[in-house]
Amino acid sequence: MKISNEILVDSYFKAVDLKLEEDFVELLLEEIERRQINLDYYKEGDYQVS
Repeated sequence: MKISNEILVDSYFKAVDLKLEEDFVELLLEEIERRQINLDYYKEGDYQVS
């Protein structure tokens, strides 16, 4: 099962905020980069996770 880009990005930001294990955060970031997701778009709050 593949998670949506929005859930992936939301999970990444929450993991960073919660200071979760660095390896986990890196794994999320690698997937974000693999999907070529622009984090700047999400940082501006222009999206909504359902």
